[in-house]
Amino acid sequence: MSESEALLDLAEQAVDAGIARLAHAGEDWSVRQFKASGEEVTAADLEVEKVVSAVLRRQAPGIPVVGEETARGSVLPPRCWLLDPIDGTMNFTRGAPFHAISLAYVEERHPRLGVIDAPALGRRWRTGREGRLPVSSPMARTVGEAVIGLTGTGSGDPRRVGLLQSTAYRIRMQGAMSLDLVGVAEGWLDACVCLRPKPWDVAAGTALVRERGGTVLGAGGREFAFDSPVLVAGRTALAHAVLGLCESGSPGAGETAVREDAGQ
Repeated sequence: MSESEALLDLAEQAVDAGIARLAHAGEDWSVRQFKASGEEVTAADLEVEKVVSAVLRRQAPGIPVVGEETARGSVLPPRCWLLDPIDGTMNFTRGAPFHAISLAYVEERHPRLGVIDAPALGRRWRTGREGRLPVSSPMARTVGEAVIGLTGTGSGDPRRVGLLQSTAYRIRMQGAMSLDLVGVAEGWLDACVCLRPKPWDVAAGTALVRERGGTVLGAGGREFAFDSPVLVAGRTALAHAVLGLCESGSPGAGETAVREDAGQ
């Protein structure tokens, strides 16, 4: 077994432990509190991070775990695990099923593998499986024909968000960045936009989309990096068109026809 295969197997074991712990959560686990940032947090977030981190540290003691609820500072170790114990906490606190445990292994700030599990949906996605980015809609050649996931609107420029909403064929605001990226990888979203993403929000999903041949862009049309204030994922030409619309504020950016790259 290669190191990558061993790390992916460990990631699944750790996520399994988190899911098992979450399955025994009582109602008090979903009672929301608020961080200094204003974001919601629950006892479940803290407990799942503790359980998943314990498995990773026991089995791979040389690899630090950077989790959303315990992270300090913005500098990542050269290699680490990035963990969002419950992506979509607001959904979780309200009993909505669109939330997930998201775990990625990262080297030099590049996501190498990832596991995303949505326990209420009974679904899991992981890297390391053959597959290409599916064509969700043959007609999605422009932003105006695309179904686009949008997350992080609370921290976005309302003018840019409003323009995207008025230009895209349909916007889906489901409240979990990891699952929006899954939507792109699975093909039920043509693209997704994540505003002010944190590394643990998007690392696993980024690895999944890239492995399947999709493009994940950051500010300025560059390959997405963790310090970018925006992430756009999709097929290459459409991703650039969506990002151009978000950054330029020009309606014309969404109406320009784009040709999908051959082989995508």
